[in-house]
Amino acid sequence: MRISRTLISSLMLSVAVSLGATSAVAEEAFDLNALIEAAKKEAPITVYNSSGKIVAQAKTFSEKYGVQATGIKANAPTTLEIAIREAQANNIKADVMILLDAPAGISQLIETGYAESWLPADLAKDIPEIFQNPLVVYQEPTVWSYNTALNDSCPITNIWQLTEAKWKGKVAMQDPLGKPSYTDWFNQLEAHADKKIADAYQALYGKPLETGEDSATAAWVKALAANSPLLTDSDSSAAEAVGAPDTKENFVGMLSTAKFRDNKDGMKLGLCAGINPYSGWNYPSLGLIAKGTKSPNAAKLFIHYMMTEEGMAAQAIDGKMSTNTTVGLPDGEPSGVGKIADQIQSYNASTGKADWEARQDWQDLWSLNYKK
Repeated sequence: MRISRTLISSLMLSVAVSLGATSAVAEEAFDLNALIEAAKKEAPITVYNSSGKIVAQAKTFSEKYGVQATGIKANAPTTLEIAIREAQANNIKADVMILLDAPAGISQLIETGYAESWLPADLAKDIPEIFQNPLVVYQEPTVWSYNTALNDSCPITNIWQLTEAKWKGKVAMQDPLGKPSYTDWFNQLEAHADKKIADAYQALYGKPLETGEDSATAAWVKALAANSPLLTDSDSSAAEAVGAPDTKENFVGMLSTAKFRDNKDGMKLGLCAGINPYSGWNYPSLGLIAKGTKSPNAAKLFIHYMMTEEGMAAQAIDGKMSTNTTVGLPDGEPSGVGKIADQIQSYNASTGKADWEARQDWQDLWSLNYKK
């Protein structure tokens, strides 16, 4: 049995975007068996992803199809640098990239012609159009979390509470100056949910937000930074601050759902549901193929594999949601995010380029107002 497929599909379909990037190519006469046979005749491929799960996924792919693939874990900036340098040198080694940085992928790889997106035609009917161009393989939720040993339920119901004195120094999250997806999130909130941020303020305090900032989102970001959040260099460190079983301090944290798997080892992480306006946000991983790869069919076959339930299984157990609406989350996914998928803000790639261009502005706002 699969959970929350309807919710996930509804969430995906609710985002009306125009991606504004080079079109993904869906071959009209698609023959999977022919693709497999063509791939078997090509050189081995190398696949990059920020998740270490890619190593096992590449191995399983190789065993399934008899097409050799090697998975390499590398963060998005490293992958981007490798892809750009190899393209400029016309010496492609990184054949496939599952890239967790949509704005950079659009701006630095697709628009420059260094990489392209390919849409498996036989799966296109199950992938909402908003995720086809460029192809989004999956979305990764980052959610508000709390310690279940210290609280019967999430101790907040509204993101503006995190700017109050009670939570001064008690919000754990990655540093936006080192994690661009956070500044992209800020820009997404301002572009697509600013009224919801303002409405959340009024719902909590019973009066309209008055601010000298350009937006309600900017006012919230400024207030959060000024409330001395605990900034970390990884979700693991933030998760430890929030959910360590022996902690006596009550933190709320912003974490990847992947960290909830540590609950089986004693962590006490709980998912905050019903937060006004959102319980978290999704960030997309693009599926890109390097132009000039010597193994284009093998690269396409790997992308196709990643869009199936079998290919996605290793990521889905961490709460990452395939854009293939026939692929749900497994019952054993530990965070429970599938049950509140409609409470997670989805990434709207129509402003992907604007997210890229606004990163420095949001970093400046954060750094000018952050207090240790």
